Amino acid sequence: MKIAEGRGDLARAEAFLNGLRGAPFMQSPLWAEVKGAWKHEMILAEAPNGRVTGVMSLLVRHVPFFGNVIYCPRGPVWEKTDRDTLAQLTAGAWEIIGKYRAAGLHAEPDISETDTGALFLFDALGWRRRPCRDVYDTVQPRSLFRVELRGKTEEELLAGFHKKLRYNIRLAQRRGVEIVEGGRGDLPNLSRLMAVTARRDGFQPRPPEYFTRIWDALGPEHVSLLQAKVDGEIAAAGLFVHYGGRTWYLYGASADRHRENMPCHLLHWEAIRRALARGDDVYDLRGFLEREDDSCGLYRFKRQFGGALVRLAGELCLTASPIRYNLLRAAERSYLKLVPKIKRNANL
Repeated sequence: MKIAEGRGDLARAEAFLNGLRGAPFMQSPLWAEVKGAWKHEMILAEAPNGRVTGVMSLLVRHVPFFGNVIYCPRGPVWEKTDRDTLAQLTAGAWEIIGKYRAAGLHAEPDISETDTGALFLFDALGWRRRPCRDVYDTVQPRSLFRVELRGKTEEELLAGFHKKLRYNIRLAQRRGVEIVEGGRGDLPNLSRLMAVTARRDGFQPRPPEYFTRIWDALGPEHVSLLQAKVDGEIAAAGLFVHYGGRTWYLYGASADRHRENMPCHLLHWEAIRRALARGDDVYDLRGFLEREDDSCGLYRFKRQFGGALVRLAGELCLTASPIRYNLLRAAERSYLKLVPKIKRNANL
């Protein structure tokens, strides 16, 4: 086990992730550059020959009254039957907890709640599974939709869509909605539309510089911007991450005008077509925060694409001071319940 020291170790971690299909982008050192308000620590597990076998990217931030908080978004990443690698990463996690005198560490790995083998390894190594009562118990949405692309044609994917979605895609095409690719200079369009969407739906939008940080950290290889135009106006825009053989829908927004032309539906279809052409395995629509039924607008929209509803394992934690740790998590939960809409656009 090694705690990364300098760019060389970070490059080794990035190379490991790049060679792994399904690796979550939030474990990349590149994503840590986006989170400028957090300190970053990277743990590498190694085979006897020095080959990297697993990584764990950690974000550290000081919270008044509670001390340092350590968070592992969508990690650790390792071959999920390899106990030795997870043991190395766990040992490194304890070392980082001690370094920052933190109450503990919480991780939200990209592991299904049905993956009993991987969860057994966590249990055996002293990780504790916290119960997930509702959306306020995790930082990232626990339930999400993923569209399987492997071995599929465009026609087969369309056939798997809800018939209303197919109709709306054809409607957008008939009405001349045009999907164009944007660059860094077009990010203000996304920010402007995000502000419009935030006013309409009642949530706190990300500041414009946040999207710039994403582009500068991940672009141009791992990020793209698509824009839907109607009569020359930008009616919708989406920011996408390409990593680990997946296309991830990261942020999207739409104008108040032209919504009847269904620009968002065509924008997602074009993103899926491009992911298929890129050879990606999955189009990840990510999650939603309200109930798993049609009363939730995001759930209703995303389920139309025929993807699998995946429920992840939720929060796993190591606690050096259980009382202090539980107080911290209770305070975070209370904050999210008081201001629930902020969480929708504040995913790490």
